[in-house]
Amino acid sequence: MDLTGKLIVAMPAMGDPRFERAVILVCAHSPDGAMGLIVNKPLPDLSFSELLTQLKIPHSNGRDIRVLFGGPVERGRGFVLHSTDYSGGQATTVVAGSFGMTATLDVLEALAKGRGPAQAILALGYSGWGPGQLESEIARNDWLTGEASEGLIFGHEDPRKWAKALHGMGIDPVSLSPSAGRA
Repeated sequence: MDLTGKLIVAMPAMGDPRFERAVILVCAHSPDGAMGLIVNKPLPDLSFSELLTQLKIPHSNGRDIRVLFGGPVERGRGFVLHSTDYSGGQATTVVAGSFGMTATLDVLEALAKGRGPAQAILALGYSGWGPGQLESEIARNDWLTGEASEGLIFGHEDPRKWAKALHGMGIDPVSLSPSAGRA
């Protein structure tokens, strides 16, 4: 099972509050583990322009993209998840042909100047799983899997993304039980 480029959506019974109602784009998945970015948890205390100021990147004519909590691993590390119209060369990872992920200052500098990818979000930190861990969590009913769309990933309605992701899978969030089990 390769979930690269797919969404995983937290079930209501998710025991870890960091992942409550999380919608995660899986950016890499292999027998060695998995890595993904939470795409629906904005960081209320940090704007893109404030981050650029901290990094001493000039940003007078740049865009203001959303800054999100990408996950609990390496929270000081940033990842720009973006449309495929931008490439930072070898620094950009193409995610299932649909998205790009770049973790270098070049993309931040381009965005600060009003250039760069047409669509982008910045995630601080990432979500990571060791070998077989994500598969075990899916088998335990912690996550549902589904297709990712640019509209959902880059949409601005972060509080509604969890329900929208479930609706995209044909699931009414109201019908989900907060307790897991097996029939």
